[in-house]
Amino acid sequence: MQMLRARLARDGREAFAINLKPGDGRISLEALSVQLRDYVGMHFSARERIDLVGFSMGGLVCRYYIQMLGGSSRVDRLVTISAPNHGTLLAYLSSRDACKEMRPRSDFLQKLNNDSSKLREIEVISFWTPLDLIIIPAKSSRLSVGINKPVPVLAHPLMVLQRRPLDEVANALSQPVARLRRASPYQ
Repeated sequence: MQMLRARLARDGREAFAINLKPGDGRISLEALSVQLRDYVGMHFSARERIDLVGFSMGGLVCRYYIQMLGGSSRVDRLVTISAPNHGTLLAYLSSRDACKEMRPRSDFLQKLNNDSSKLREIEVISFWTPLDLIIIPAKSSRLSVGINKPVPVLAHPLMVLQRRPLDEVANALSQPVARLRRASPYQ
């Protein structure tokens, strides 16, 4: 996320890259979401509104914070980048806690996807690549709310390393929130 942070800084935007630990799937996504909630509480005043950007598993962490931990009261916009919003078959290759939660139809994902009302309170943009070999199937990154934008990048990690997706995210974040509400619906 450092490249995205640098890209946003070029546009004059202040950005923070939060390093939740451990980020290797050993602990639950809920536990990582609590770390995010605590970070937001420590670094931003109660009245400050923020935008969140989550890549891959980080997108689910952001969603849990917004949907289950009261984050919708603090967040204006959520941008997910190649997040396994409906799971990934690759998660069956690991028995780590977070990987189990990223399996299609896991209790964790059903809890998030069965009630998206909190996401409807904010702007949501999901960037995904149809060529993703980590999020299988790739369309699992799409959400039923907000804007879903495919970016034809050749591999999952390139979504935060190549210029085009970074520019797409920067452009989305530069738009006024009200403008995004008039943008195209779920695709």
